[in-house]
Amino acid sequence: MVVQAFQKAAKRRSEYWRGQRKALRQLLSGVSSEGSVGASLGQALHQPLAHHVQQYVLLLLSLGDTIGERHPTRELVVNAITLFGNLQSFMKQALDQAAATQALWHTLRGRPRDVLCTPAHRLLQDSQDVPVTVSPLRAERVLLFDDVLVLLQGHNVHTFDLRLVWVDPGQDGCTFHLLTPEEEFSFCAKDSQGQGNPEMAGWAESRGEFLPGPGARLRHPPAAPGLGGQVRLLQVSLARWQYVWLRHLYSTDEVYKGYFREGLRHGFGVLESGPQAPQPFRYTGHWERGQKSGYGVEEDGDRGERYIGMWQAGQRHGLGVMVTQAGVCYQGTFQADKTVGAGILLSEDDSLYEGTFSRDLTLMGKGKVTFPNGFTLEGSFGSGGGRGLHTQGVLDTAALPPDPSSTRKRQLGVGAFPVESRWQGVYSPFRDFVCAGCPGDLQEALLGFHVQSSRKLRTSQDYLCCERAHPEDSAGSMEDILEELLQHRESKALQPYLRKALSNSLHPLGKLLRTLMLTFQATYAGVGANKHLQEMAQEEVKQHARELWAAYRGLLRVALQHKGQTLEEDEDTETRDLQVHGLVLPLMLPSFYSELFTLYLLLHEREDSFYSQGIANLSLFPDTQLLEFLDVQKHLWPLKDLRLTSNQRCSLVRDKCFLSATECLQKIMTTVDPREKLEVLERTYGEIEGTVSRVLGREYKLPMDDLLPLLIYVVSRARIQHLGAEIHLIRDMMDPIHTGGLYDFLLTALESCYEHIQKEDMRLHRLPGHWHSRELW
Repeated sequence: MVVQAFQKAAKRRSEYWRGQRKALRQLLSGVSSEGSVGASLGQALHQPLAHHVQQYVLLLLSLGDTIGERHPTRELVVNAITLFGNLQSFMKQALDQAAATQALWHTLRGRPRDVLCTPAHRLLQDSQDVPVTVSPLRAERVLLFDDVLVLLQGHNVHTFDLRLVWVDPGQDGCTFHLLTPEEEFSFCAKDSQGQGNPEMAGWAESRGEFLPGPGARLRHPPAAPGLGGQVRLLQVSLARWQYVWLRHLYSTDEVYKGYFREGLRHGFGVLESGPQAPQPFRYTGHWERGQKSGYGVEEDGDRGERYIGMWQAGQRHGLGVMVTQAGVCYQGTFQADKTVGAGILLSEDDSLYEGTFSRDLTLMGKGKVTFPNGFTLEGSFGSGGGRGLHTQGVLDTAALPPDPSSTRKRQLGVGAFPVESRWQGVYSPFRDFVCAGCPGDLQEALLGFHVQSSRKLRTSQDYLCCERAHPEDSAGSMEDILEELLQHRESKALQPYLRKALSNSLHPLGKLLRTLMLTFQATYAGVGANKHLQEMAQEEVKQHARELWAAYRGLLRVALQHKGQTLEEDEDTETRDLQVHGLVLPLMLPSFYSELFTLYLLLHEREDSFYSQGIANLSLFPDTQLLEFLDVQKHLWPLKDLRLTSNQRCSLVRDKCFLSATECLQKIMTTVDPREKLEVLERTYGEIEGTVSRVLGREYKLPMDDLLPLLIYVVSRARIQHLGAEIHLIRDMMDPIHTGGLYDFLLTALESCYEHIQKEDMRLHRLPGHWHSRELW
């Protein structure tokens, strides 16, 4: 359909130009044939206009020469000459900018081109033409457009809206400073000998005309001193709204965003190194009196490691999980940043070591290694003198090979950190806010991390937003939120209201969701995308759904108290679970789906590869032969064989067989809601049964013996990628109310199809000779 649409559009465009050949020839008559047609056409379109304006300028100049100095029309002519001269200069400048911008697109590749190449942009300055250095970001290339400032670092593109930028030129004419709501930069145009670039002023001056405000070419942001560093409050007034960003910049180029108490980091917060730090790191978690304490996640960019676990007095202390870029995982006990005692180590090839370790994570003492093939090595381990690992023990090669799924699917962290206690530093401030009656002047107690992308946290763009408006304004806003909440209590109105609240970064529920998204990405994105953390992530998403529902109930209780009413008695566990799984989870799951589904992909990668090979083999069959191969009873077939010659046959309306069911099943990939995926599966079953009923001419209920081969046929034709990951995610995240019902039955049938297709490769190798792939067509 997409290809046909493009072909149709191209055909219509061609027909248009064929109908305009005469006018096109006239346009291109005076244009050189050199260069591309596009460039020639562009020149043909603007050249007559430029020539027309030029003739007016020459005519007016000639007229001015014939008019005396004191002639009454002299002023009008001079004014007309000025206007048309300015128009001529503007046209030349606009064409030059367009040409420079067009030339820029050819120098960009990949993501920078995809992000920046839009018709609206016009290039004003390029650091390749007027070299500048930027600190502290160290951008490889700087581009100034008429609406944004762009810093390029490899494939990373950092854009800053010019309406939100302050320009402060330096005293020497060779430097100037830029302040944005996210970052502070210094631009310098001195060469290696310290000489200034005379064109440097072009950078600042090019920016000046786009600064908002009448006559305001330079703006200076307010500054206030802060504890342990510098706090900058960058205020931007846009219409009636005022946004304030809070950043703590330390002399070590570190940035902290989070809660304080008595001038010390306390509660939940994020501390990260500067962009150019020699040993980059980021810590996301809990603090106590200025030190890391409690549950937290730290990523060491220099070593390519991520630690997930407990902290005390700024050091790893207690149970913890460490994952590396090489795929090695460790779970055990830490003390003063070192491993102690027993633990387990999982390698990339699914080998497992259970035993004791030295303080630097070296196998030391008694332990047991289980290899992927089932062999075990049990004994004492040690290292010495640079001669590698030494062991003395028993190698058992008689053990039966373990179930591959059990060895690959070992999960870490599930029993080590109770899910309800992991992110109390995020939940507790919200509870305190609700217990205090949701006063508007305490909205500052709620963190709101604005994240540019659910896949990747941009260190230069994510920031902490705290509302510091006037107390009465905040109180009024909070009153409006509570009033609206009461107006949407009914079941039909509740889901749209929660969807709106969770998508609003200024709503308390929206702020809470965004902070939870940040902790999830900090744990499971990048290095944390490890298959052994899948169950830990899955239970965390469910816990977040429970907390969000509890947060809604807390706000509702406060809203009723403001009206002199009370909330009905606390709901029981069953009622709460119905609301959490049926209402909240589908609304918030998209915010975590990218990272969560990646973990499912990694965990079920091996099964999905067998499934993909089975699909590839089954795709070689025409419809009738595939139905016959799957032992589908012929009276259920919606088509018949046609023999064209003695050596060739094909099916009637080939690839149309059960087409409606196939297209329906493919929609399972278009949603993230487990219930909607199950509804797609139910409709697919209905399409299969409907097709069979039309073939038989009567209503027909498919028994399991008939349904399974037909469903295998539909699944093989639908060619859904990563079906194993899809099935397991549905099974884990579906509403428990469906257990044992129709949805459970259909999902079990789909699981059987998935397992059957994985085994088709071996079955095809045992087929008789007439099924050889060369004869399948």
